[in-house]
Amino acid sequence: MSSLVQTRATLVLLWVWPLLHTSSSPGYSCALQYIMLHLLGYKLTMDDLKAFRQVDSRTPGHPEYHHTDGIEVTTGPLGQGFANAVGLAIAQTHMAAVYNKEDISPISNHTYVFLGDGCLMEGVASEAASLAGHLQLGSLIAIYDDNHISIDGDTACAFTENVEQRFLSYGWHVLHVDHGDTDLEAIHNAIEEGQKEKNKPTIIRLRTIIGYGSKQQGTHGVHGSPLKADDIEQLKTRFGFDPKQKYVVPDEVRNAYAAVAQRGAALEQEWEQLLGKYCQKYPNEHAELSRRIKGDLPEGWESKLPVYKPTDAAVASRKLSETVLTALTPVLPDLMGGSADLTGSNLTKVPKSVDFQPESTGLGSYKGIYIRYGVREHGMGAIMNGLAAYGGIIPFGGTFLNFVSYAAGAVRLSALSGHQVIWVATHDSIGLGEDGPTHQPVETAAHFRATPNLHFWRPADGNETSAAYLVALKARTTPSIIALSRQNLPQLENSTIEHAAKGGYVVHEVEGEHLTIVSTGSEVGIAVEAAGILEKEGCKVRVVSLPCWRVFDAQPEEYKLSVLRSGAPILSVEAYATYGWERYSHEQFGLSAWGASGPYQKVYEKFGLTGKNIAVVGKKVVDFYKKKGGEIVSPLIKAL
Repeated sequence: MSSLVQTRATLVLLWVWPLLHTSSSPGYSCALQYIMLHLLGYKLTMDDLKAFRQVDSRTPGHPEYHHTDGIEVTTGPLGQGFANAVGLAIAQTHMAAVYNKEDISPISNHTYVFLGDGCLMEGVASEAASLAGHLQLGSLIAIYDDNHISIDGDTACAFTENVEQRFLSYGWHVLHVDHGDTDLEAIHNAIEEGQKEKNKPTIIRLRTIIGYGSKQQGTHGVHGSPLKADDIEQLKTRFGFDPKQKYVVPDEVRNAYAAVAQRGAALEQEWEQLLGKYCQKYPNEHAELSRRIKGDLPEGWESKLPVYKPTDAAVASRKLSETVLTALTPVLPDLMGGSADLTGSNLTKVPKSVDFQPESTGLGSYKGIYIRYGVREHGMGAIMNGLAAYGGIIPFGGTFLNFVSYAAGAVRLSALSGHQVIWVATHDSIGLGEDGPTHQPVETAAHFRATPNLHFWRPADGNETSAAYLVALKARTTPSIIALSRQNLPQLENSTIEHAAKGGYVVHEVEGEHLTIVSTGSEVGIAVEAAGILEKEGCKVRVVSLPCWRVFDAQPEEYKLSVLRSGAPILSVEAYATYGWERYSHEQFGLSAWGASGPYQKVYEKFGLTGKNIAVVGKKVVDFYKKKGGEIVSPLIKAL
């Protein structure tokens, strides 16, 4: 096969490039992505290609969003990119339904994803594929590289299902190309046929030979290891290249790619002209669409956040979250959310909001903003990453906090990629009661608090809940988990949105304190109760709420030391494992094991999380440090 034919084989897959969104689910294909981006004129030089997988290069070992020009999403863990593509397709379908007009359609792209056997083995891909079929996402085209090889060898050892029948059962349009290494016309025709299908997503099974042309073709030996020098030489010779040359791109190849780039530039110019006509005829819609694409928020939206007084009734923070979403949705159309089959528990559906559904189902429309994810927590998380990557949408998804752990892989990639995704994580502690340890998160907070670039919020009342949303909606490159209670929480003294938005503040202040109790969420009220008991005994107690550690850590040093100051011992209290609290307290009180099943008041009593018991614990801490003597320095004061 000549080098030009080799180029044409790649170009057949690249002709979709100007149509906006392509992604690769198997991140190990990034070398091919980098090469194509270089040839198409993106900000990747030949020196960047030579620095593949080297420290600080623009060509890391897996593609990273925001790191390399032209990369749509971060992939690596298999199946994530496929689910991201479903999110991209949902976003396109929704935005088109909202902004396209009969005479002008500024949003008309397809979403293309390349995937392999490993992607289809991962459960997250099954979740996303099932939902995509139900939603009839005709703009989604998946190209499945069916080479029957994974790292362990031939997929016959573990993966023998009929993939085509599986996707037919999901409601997909299924096509296949039997000679994917050489039948360029069949590949072209399959993609074209997929574009014509408007009511189903399309998957094209492309039967290929891994390492085609090498001495180890068809084996797992070419999956992740470089070819040997003699194999590279024979491979270059076979395809018409000089075997002694390295990092050389023939003129005919560059010219072929330049033609594709020119075609893309021309299509982009046509789109800009179309958008100009749209602006003239539909100025209001154009202004809103432009704002959303830029990532700006509407002016004055913050004024809609609910504000509470200490005399207001106690309310569960999951209900407070619903109140925030209800207040913001009319002024913030960017919000598009859903729940993993727990809508009535998560309280994520705003009254009168329309479901995102094909109109043919009679369940809603593509203009709808509420997504019924079904019991697919992991798929929901990865799909939300795709929604965020598309732009113009701020996705949120609801489930129990413990089940966010099901989606931990997607949450990690949200943080790594800088996707603005909001998790509405209700039933946040042993306070959910009767469902017991399987549903009660104990270690979950420590995990997510340790994740870089992730805000884990645990608000203690109404103003703190509003503050969590305020910061989450302004954090354009940081995902957030908002952990919310099932049980009612009292409105706190000194609680304001401004205070809570700093991640930590003093709820109850006294001078000359003997103890500071620091807590989060439903335990802040318990800490306040304990402080009241101790004060009657002549023990002065400050109470600090620390709803988001990472946001608090970002505050000026002077402010942090005014909140968690030196002079008296600091006791942390939380209905979780105490891991991590040593950063903010001298002593920690929490759970050393799993929770228990029963009415939540009884469960709290069982583990000593009552005002009366915390007062006893607090007195022990005060007595210990009084006897110990010496200066008590804030735990925030450290060398590093």
